[in-house]
Amino acid sequence: MIISGQLVFPDQTRSGHIRIDGDTIADVGCDLGQPDVEFGDDCLVFAGMGDIHIHARDDVSETQTYKEDFCTAAAAAVQGGVVHVADMPNNPAAPIDDESYAAKQQHLQRRNVPIQITLYAGIGPDTRPLSQSVPYKAYMGPSVGDLFFTSLEQLESALSHYRGCDVSFHCEDPVLLETHKHEATHEEQRPPACEFSATRFALAMIEKYDLTGKLCHYSVEEGLPLIRAAKQKGLRVTCEVTPHHLFFDESQITPENRGLMQMNPPLRRAGDSEAMLAGLRDGTLDYLATDHAPHTVEENAAGISGQPHLDTYGAFVTWLIAEKQFTPQRIAEVCSANPGRFVNPYTAPKKFGLIEPGYTASLTVLNMQRPKLVQRDDLKTKCGWSPFEGITFPGRVEAVYVAGQRLA
Repeated sequence: MIISGQLVFPDQTRSGHIRIDGDTIADVGCDLGQPDVEFGDDCLVFAGMGDIHIHARDDVSETQTYKEDFCTAAAAAVQGGVVHVADMPNNPAAPIDDESYAAKQQHLQRRNVPIQITLYAGIGPDTRPLSQSVPYKAYMGPSVGDLFFTSLEQLESALSHYRGCDVSFHCEDPVLLETHKHEATHEEQRPPACEFSATRFALAMIEKYDLTGKLCHYSVEEGLPLIRAAKQKGLRVTCEVTPHHLFFDESQITPENRGLMQMNPPLRRAGDSEAMLAGLRDGTLDYLATDHAPHTVEENAAGISGQPHLDTYGAFVTWLIAEKQFTPQRIAEVCSANPGRFVNPYTAPKKFGLIEPGYTASLTVLNMQRPKLVQRDDLKTKCGWSPFEGITFPGRVEAVYVAGQRLA
């Protein structure tokens, strides 16, 4: 099959052809033959986009699958133009050792989903590295689930066993969280100081234990100079930012929507949102990652944190391009190439993130001229709602190819 269109690379956008052989990109060029599929100039063709931070709520216990499972998460991902995801480990049956990780892998395989799902392993106070190479997640303070630490000293004691590993950090200082837990609102209970303190500590741990580190769902402007300095120093550190921390701020929280607008870390001031947008543009932040956290509307209203975002990933990207001055090339970096670099060590022989020969033939095509109104009835996520309901984005997902097959 030959696909033609405006191909977007991290360094340029140009008209061209992609020749696909089976599930792999065989060639990329300007005149590879008669195209089987042609996308017009209103469309942008990206290497398949990846979301490296989701919560599919699915494990061997199946106690949370009433709000999402691997199959519905995959369906929501495809609708959002996402061809691979990485699933977090804070499940009731958390994957923290070889046996529990293998059990979750086998459970995933039985689901037979069409997209690539990479699994994180959890780090807890008494865990040790697995025998195989996997990405790890450390919850520095209490969040959804029981996999967390109560002090930074306890966390360092655990991390000392993970020297040289790939560790992602949920940056909230557990001691400061305890100090603020009786404040009036969720935002005051988890203030910027918690994230700033945890950022400083996480960067110190990345350096001390030679980690490949990633800071998750970043949200505070004050921490960005620390991240820039760490990168300039040569630390192996990257950083995520979410759609909600880019689009919303705390001024948009009302008594009516408070439950639906709660997440960890919480929404910040408008200046923080603008700083996150600037940081994603300039390379301080490296990934658009959703922290897709599906709960029922009733659970959110009762104070459980998290928002679902997989269905709207691609439409949200069109907002970044059309309204927030992101070049298509920068989007190719933060939505395709960088997520691919993150998962590729764990997905071999599959390779994601670039439109190049030898890479998996997974593509995300965005139509920049067809606005998308987000409506509840269109969503694929099992939890059945979106914080973007009623919002019209400038464009939409036109097509999704996964391993050479068109799925949307």
